[in-house]
Amino acid sequence: MDRFKQIETFVAVATRGSLSAAAQAEGVAPAVIGRRIDALEERLGVKLLVRTTRRITLTFEGSAFLEDCQRLLNDFYDAEASVSLGGVKASGHLRVTAPAGFGRTHVAPLLPAFLDAHRDVTISLDLTDRLVDIVNEGIDVAIRIGALDDSSLVGLKLAENRRVVVASPGYLAAHGTPSTPAELAQHDCLTFGTYGNQARGWQFAIDGRLVSMRVSGTLECNDGAVLRDWALAGRGLAWRSMWEVGEDLRAGRLKSVLDAFAAPDNAIHAVFPQRKHLPLRVRVFVDYLKNTYGNPAYWR
Repeated sequence: MDRFKQIETFVAVATRGSLSAAAQAEGVAPAVIGRRIDALEERLGVKLLVRTTRRITLTFEGSAFLEDCQRLLNDFYDAEASVSLGGVKASGHLRVTAPAGFGRTHVAPLLPAFLDAHRDVTISLDLTDRLVDIVNEGIDVAIRIGALDDSSLVGLKLAENRRVVVASPGYLAAHGTPSTPAELAQHDCLTFGTYGNQARGWQFAIDGRLVSMRVSGTLECNDGAVLRDWALAGRGLAWRSMWEVGEDLRAGRLKSVLDAFAAPDNAIHAVFPQRKHLPLRVRVFVDYLKNTYGNPAYWR
């Protein structure tokens, strides 16, 4: 029980961002929370959190441990729910948001089968590339791609994903193939401009560091599908996710470049405000997505 409570406390502190917030949610003193974290770190022999008077940040080991702990707790809560709920069916209205391009291709087509299996559930799907405030806007589940910056939310990894720089064979034949990220300055790059999650630039792993590079070109658009179409038409290089261009790469319509500098995994997550007492409709929907995306055959 002590071990379980330490893990619950660690997840609460990491997701809420402070000892006091975790303590307030549980109704105990912050010192109690601090002692549990100290005991957990001493037992594991590793530092999980860096605590200052202003904020708490996760160490590298802490970030990896957090994802494992969230998965374990989710499995535990689901196991309890499956026993206590018995024959209760998922029901009620489910509000889901997802990035526009990903949602059109990999969320919307899955909803009819989910509703066929759960006939007492209704769904509203909001497709947008803006960062939705899921708490204030009453969203049950947000699908997000990439690093999760808001520590007050709970994220569950649904699938791996990576971004690649792609261009048509015709473009590369006419303009050459860049061999380093620095050579992108000599190319037409198809960008989001200053909009969306690529505002910081295209990301590459250079000398063991993650580097964001601002690129430019003659065309930009805040719709990823348009950028892909322009790349297919030979208008320049694009930095796209494998979920979007994987089929084009396999068919030879696009080629990837700068693979040696590819940034780390840009995973697909389901994000929601809390872990405990999630409505059954939320749990079964997230499980449905995870099982679907977790099947390698789906992406082929």
